[in-house]
Amino acid sequence: MSATDKAKNKAEELSGKVKEKVGKTTGDANREQEGRADQTKSDLKTAGEKVKDAFKR
Repeated sequence: MSATDKAKNKAEELSGKVKEKVGKTTGDANREQEGRADQTKSDLKTAGEKVKDAFKR
């Protein structure tokens, strides 16, 4: 996994965490759900990159 991909995935994860916290604080269930979805998407991308890296070796 390249450093650029890692940084993008981490930024997306952090963005998701912020959205989730803002959603909880304001009582906005949709924003909270979007935050969780962003975090999940980031986790899946990271897992996919790790699998891809494993097959390169």
